[in-house]
Amino acid sequence: MERNDEKGFFSWVTRLVRDHRGALAAVARKEGLLADDALDAVQDAFATFLRLPHARKLAYEEDDSRNLLAILVRNHARNRRRRHELARPHSSDSEVVEFLASEQESVDALIEHAEAHVLAFQCVEKLAVVQRQVVTLRLLEELPGVRVADLLGTTPGHVAVILHRAKRELRECMAE
Repeated sequence: MERNDEKGFFSWVTRLVRDHRGALAAVARKEGLLADDALDAVQDAFATFLRLPHARKLAYEEDDSRNLLAILVRNHARNRRRRHELARPHSSDSEVVEFLASEQESVDALIEHAEAHVLAFQCVEKLAVVQRQVVTLRLLEELPGVRVADLLGTTPGHVAVILHRAKRELRECMAE
């Protein structure tokens, strides 16, 4: 940092931030923080640095200022991870562990759900255009029959008949 081209408080602070922000964010990320938290740690480190009585003088020593800022970022990142509001609860109570394990579906069940989803999508694609529109509006978007009838320019009774026939075709397709 050149001392003679720096004039005023904001110019040396701006230069300090510009020169070191990327490397300091990388330090915070290496400490395990997400991007937003890493930015907060870097800002906290700069705030701490600027409170030092010899901050301006130290800012002109590039290696020293970079090393001190890296230490400050590392400490802020570690403290941030340790804070109670950011910490995740750790419980090894056997009832809690069994409850958590029982909520998850098995891999086989997840694969079956995915296959059923793909099959249902393929069956919907086989429907006629009007049937597909009615199924989409009534079942997926959950619009009332009257509203669907208005959108399609038909009567609510006709929408009900189309939906009934579409459901029958979907059941037959899914059974194959």
